[in-house]
Amino acid sequence: MMYRRVVNRLFRILMACRNAPGFSSFFLLGIFPTVVLAIPQTPPGQPLVVVLQPGVTAADIQKALDNLPLDGGEVDLPEGRFEVNQPIVLQRDHQILRGSGPATILFLADNANCPVIIMGEPINHPRTTSHLRVSGVFVDGNRLHQQRENWRLQGEGSEIRNNGITVQNVSDSMIENVACARCRSGGLVTTLGTQRLTVNDLNSFDNEFDGLACFLTTDCVFTKLYLHDNPGAGLSLDGDFHHNIFDDVVLAMNDLGIFMRWSHDNQFHDISIRDSRDYGVFMAQSVACTADGWQLTPQTECTQNSFTNLIADKCGSAVFRVNDATCTNNIIIGAHFNENLHGELSLAQPNLLKIQDSLSVAGN
Repeated sequence: MMYRRVVNRLFRILMACRNAPGFSSFFLLGIFPTVVLAIPQTPPGQPLVVVLQPGVTAADIQKALDNLPLDGGEVDLPEGRFEVNQPIVLQRDHQILRGSGPATILFLADNANCPVIIMGEPINHPRTTSHLRVSGVFVDGNRLHQQRENWRLQGEGSEIRNNGITVQNVSDSMIENVACARCRSGGLVTTLGTQRLTVNDLNSFDNEFDGLACFLTTDCVFTKLYLHDNPGAGLSLDGDFHHNIFDDVVLAMNDLGIFMRWSHDNQFHDISIRDSRDYGVFMAQSVACTADGWQLTPQTECTQNSFTNLIADKCGSAVFRVNDATCTNNIIIGAHFNENLHGELSLAQPNLLKIQDSLSVAGN
């Protein structure tokens, strides 16, 4: 234990001196050949890259992130299974966590009851954090051995759910080549003012609720998503979700393909929904409990959303349900529906959806 403290102290001193004349990161490796942190030579002007060796703990991963320079840097993980007891947090600008692909597994320990990764400050009302990146990891939330959905029972963090990856108030960032499975709440969740996030190549399945859930999220791009076998929705959108783009999305064997509420001005391209236990798409206005019972919340309608090349097969209910007459000016362009149990459209009143080009329907 004393050895580890001495090593960590010396490592911080050397990190602070790395820009001194004549300093070489290979000097560090010569002193500590067995230390799990390897610092490669960093060309001038390039971000620092810290390469972690097999056998590191989640605490080592967090320490490496926290010890990155104030202007950011990258922590690289090898293949292997890393047990997580506390969230791995990227909370300063320009931080990168990069794994080696699906064989880099971040496994939530039994009874940890926390998110696996948090992008953004780990508090209830975070400031904006920008230019973060997580890639090349498989997040296993071990949900059958977690007891609750919320991280903290009170105080800071009590509003954070135990998702695979929680993204809150983050801008101009990226998540790519990531899987989230068996998480106690959602797989990947964006919230609290997240904007200009790119999510590419996400596989999210067998989470307690949704594969991907987005709240208070704007101007983001989601591509190449495979969201499947979730007890809730494959894709859940709510809380003034607007001006976002989805492209190349497969939603299979979820309860709902897409749940939409208070979502407007979004574009969906090349969406394939199959084997939903209920609706393919469910669209509604938000409601609130009042003294007179449940009432629609003003200005929370779903409007101005477009679906181009929407394919839906074998849904357990209608393909597209518009639940409230206030959800208007939504458009479907070039859809193909096949063998859905209760037909293609279920509308609160006629003509709520605009249909362009041929609507191909078979076996309903």
